[in-house]
Amino acid sequence: MKTRELGFFWPSFTDLMVSLFFIMMVLYILTYLRLSNERRVTEEQLNKIVEIQNAIKALPSEYFDYSEEYKKHILKVKVNFRYGSANIKDLSIEARNQVLEAGRAIERILNSLPSDQNIRYLLVIEGQASKDDAPINDELSYRRAIALRNFWFGDNADLNTVLPNCEVIIAGSGQYGVPREQPDIPPNNQRFMITIIPKIGNIK
Repeated sequence: MKTRELGFFWPSFTDLMVSLFFIMMVLYILTYLRLSNERRVTEEQLNKIVEIQNAIKALPSEYFDYSEEYKKHILKVKVNFRYGSANIKDLSIEARNQVLEAGRAIERILNSLPSDQNIRYLLVIEGQASKDDAPINDELSYRRAIALRNFWFGDNADLNTVLPNCEVIIAGSGQYGVPREQPDIPPNNQRFMITIIPKIGNIK
């Protein structure tokens, strides 16, 4: 009787081990496929980011200098405001025309970038102030950045229409932002800087 029971036991045990081996093999294959897919998606995201960054760097050099270290575009047009003023009309007509063309170039670039529900952008307009230790420099650089946004896109523009895939952020770094032009003495560093940041979700 015991011999007969052992005879039934070993085939059953063998079947069990084969089944476990099959389950482990299936789990291994599923895990491998999942990791391979995640790696492929990560590579696609990286390639997309590189593509976008290269497009962003294409802002015309006649209006912008690009800082590789700080990943910012520096508006080359000299903007000389009156002390304590954030009025764009303080700029000469020639300077205003150049600034306006620079804004149009940014708009063209942003509207030409890859666009779908998983890719959006931040356009940061940053004002920077001369190092004259005026107590209002932080607020003033912010107000000047607002004035620049309004000059480019209109005081009451619906930016969701003008730049449908972009959110515009206003910043004022006063006399402490980077980079700083040397020698750091007035009127140097009374200027604007632009940063375009891609926000990428899942690449499908």
